[in-house]
Amino acid sequence: RKLGLRVEHRCLRRVRLTSTQTRLSAEERKANVRGAFQALTPEWIEGRRLLLVDDVMTTGATVNECARVLMAAGAYSVHVVTVARG
Repeated sequence: RKLGLRVEHRCLRRVRLTSTQTRLSAEERKANVRGAFQALTPEWIEGRRLLLVDDVMTTGATVNECARVLMAAGAYSVHVVTVARG
């Protein structure tokens, strides 16, 4: 907000429960989150540059899947910032 950026909390929705990723390999994590998210507002997403914020990134499987869904919904670009790296 201090940067004057709009915060949109409802761009994505988890549409499928996934198992915990803590003990999965990188490939298993990727498969685990595939198809787990849906873009809620493609009309708002289309053509926008988006910043995806994640608390912890280990392999990047979750943010990659989220970015893929946002790009498929028409985002111009998706950038990721993470608070901690696992």
